[in-house]
Order: sequence, then structure tokens, then C-alpha cells
Amino acid sequence: MQKLLSIAARIDRLNERIGRFACWLTLLMVLVGSYNAIARYAGRAWGMNLTTNALLEVQWYLFSAVFLLGAAYTLRRNAHVRVDVLFGRLSPRTQAWIELLGTLLFLIPFCLVMLWVSWAPVRNSWAILEMSPDPGGLPRYPIKSLIPIAFSLLLLQGLSDAVKQWAFLKGRLQASLDDYQPGET
Repeated sequence: MQKLLSIAARIDRLNERIGRFACWLTLLMVLVGSYNAIARYAGRAWGMNLTTNALLEVQWYLFSAVFLLGAAYTLRRNAHVRVDVLFGRLSPRTQAWIELLGTLLFLIPFCLVMLWVSWAPVRNSWAILEMSPDPGGLPRYPIKSLIPIAFSLLLLQGLSDAVKQWAFLKGRLQASLDDYQPGET
């Protein structure tokens, strides 16, 4: 079990780093979006075109990257949206069972299906070096590659969480699963 917990901790650290990178991409996305909005209105006032399709697509790509790369980080931080009225009132042990079963029955199969479904379109996009149909647009194949990468990271984080939940249920881990570091029991 200790070896699995050590692997889970490495997965957590990986997704933590990628999530922090995605946070910086959020700032960049806001800056690009702000420039695009200001340039569009200033350009109209001055009778000039101050923005391009490429800049609009950069904004869209950054949003996609933040969303895709941030999913595993959000799961890692247990910050995903929950619509529940009972879960918070349940015992930590019952919560761990629900989390474990939800991960095994829903999250992991969903990630596997998304990897399977996304593989062919991404492969085809790379095969033709797909470009945006808009004039001055950007290549599409790099951003499409983030889809299987993101679901791989989410799958890994789901496996990490399942290991930690199982360890908690077996009494090998204390209640603070989110802050687990190797060597802790």
C-alpha cells in the first residue's frame, strides 16, 4: 500500500504543478481577451483593425487549455462543483466510500471512453496538420492534443484519489487525504 500511496503522491504533485501553470494561463487569457476587446473598440473608433483572427484564437486556445489542464488540478484540490445536501453531513468513512465508488464506477470509465473517442480525431488532425479555417488562423492540431492529455491527467488523478480513499478505508491514512505526502500514515 505504501508504494501505491507514493505513486499517488507523485501524481498529485504532477497535477498540482500543471494546475498552477494553468492558473498562469488564466492570467494570460485575461490579458489577451482584454487586449482583443479594447483593440476592437479602439480600432472601430480610429477606423483601423487592431486585432486579428489569430489573437482571437489564442484567447480561445488559452481558455481550452485552462479548462482541460485545470480539470485534474480541480479534482486534486477537491474544488469541483458538488450539488449535494447530504454528503457534507455524512461520516468521513461514508464519504470515502461514495468517493471511491464514484471514481471507480463513473470517473475512470468516463476518462477511458473520452480517451478512446478523442484519439482518432486528434490523430487525424495531426495527420493533416489541421489549420483553422479562418484567415490568419492558427494550427488546430496542438490544441486538440490537449484533449487526450487532459483526460489522461484526470484519469491519473482519479486513480490517485481511489488509492488514497482505499488507504483511508483500510486505516492506513488519516482523514486529511488532500494533503497526503509520502511517508505519512
